[in-house]
Amino acid sequence: MTHLQQPAQPINLAQKASLIDQQWSPRVVAEMNDYQFKVVRIEGEFIWHSHPETDEAFLVLEGTLRIDLPDGPVYVKPGELYVVPRGIEHRTAAEGEAKLMMIEPRGILNTGHEGGERTAVNDQWI
Repeated sequence: MTHLQQPAQPINLAQKASLIDQQWSPRVVAEMNDYQFKVVRIEGEFIWHSHPETDEAFLVLEGTLRIDLPDGPVYVKPGELYVVPRGIEHRTAAEGEAKLMMIEPRGILNTGHEGGERTAVNDQWI
């Protein structure tokens, strides 16, 4: 499916996440205006980074997401949503695997401006 086609059926986020074979590799499942909805599997800790140009939303599908912030961690459970405001340094983490949906503008790198080996290829659809 290309991003120009509309799906014929609702998107099952858990099913899409189960198709991802590599952790920390977000995959696009839908677009709305200039925003992408991405699913990702994570485990362990990511790198500290920020997105100076945009907020970033995390919706937990399975497991528990820990978002480390300068003032301390926030724990996000299945069915819960958390928005990291633009410019706030953060690090995502999970003890055991977690499956998430991220909502962010098209073209935003998962590592922000930090770059490095954890930077995922953008605009990969599943």
